[in-house]
Amino acid sequence: MLDTQIPDFSLPATSGQTFNLAAQAGKIVVIYFYPKDSTPGCTTQGQNFRDLHNEFAAVDAVILGISRDSLKSHENFKAKQEFPFELGSDSDEAVCNLFGVMKMKNMYGKQVRGVERSTFIIDRKGVLRREWRGVKVPGHVQEVLDFVKTI
Repeated sequence: MLDTQIPDFSLPATSGQTFNLAAQAGKIVVIYFYPKDSTPGCTTQGQNFRDLHNEFAAVDAVILGISRDSLKSHENFKAKQEFPFELGSDSDEAVCNLFGVMKMKNMYGKQVRGVERSTFIIDRKGVLRREWRGVKVPGHVQEVLDFVKTI
């Protein structure tokens, strides 16, 4: 997938918006997939993106968090954590499947299908420039920002 054009996609997002990839042309797009709103790792990750948001904005980067949660759940999560970026609801998993982030995971000894925490950087021309899969939260957002600054 690296160095390939990402097909245009749209999905419902917070603040009554529809996120459309083609509409972001000319900007760097940071898409991070996370398993579930308001869980410890996902909250910390979102807070890290929130805390560095101004630095991403300074290099014309747009951040979008995506999970399978409902828009209502996303709106509550975004408001509670004061995220300055939108969260996209991928309840039908179309965008998750486009990026190949649905995986079998072990939860309490059971196999369950879920979102693998992953981050993707799409450049100003819509080309995938970097991906991180199976992300560990500590230090990750700073690593993403450091990479974005090199584009």
